[in-house]
Amino acid sequence: MTTESTHVSVFIARSAADVYAYAGDPANLPAWAAGLSTTITRDGDRWLADSPMGQVSVTFAPTNDYGVLDHYVTLPSGDTVYNPVRVIPDGDHSEVVFTIRRRDGVTAEEFAQDVAAVTADLQTLKALLEG
Repeated sequence: MTTESTHVSVFIARSAADVYAYAGDPANLPAWAAGLSTTITRDGDRWLADSPMGQVSVTFAPTNDYGVLDHYVTLPSGDTVYNPVRVIPDGDHSEVVFTIRRRDGVTAEEFAQDVAAVTADLQTLKALLEG
């Protein structure tokens, strides 16, 4: 059960289509999402990632025209975490919004660490795409 949510966003000086294409390719995750993946390989319709939490399974929303990059992460414990992510057009630019949801049993300190990790990942995404 979710007890709290925080929305982290970053504006990127690239079109929503460009951002969606890059961020929506799971093979690119190790380049910008260190909080989730240091390496990633495809296994059918899911991806297996070596993460700071151990090996996780990641399943992404199907490619769509709405900028939805939602994904499920199945942790080594077997728990599955739903991560809502959107790429929102803003003229020639875009905004990426990631919702971090605090689950039961996650301390305030752990939640703050999750928020900091996602914030850092989005800043890396911005730097890569604007670089």
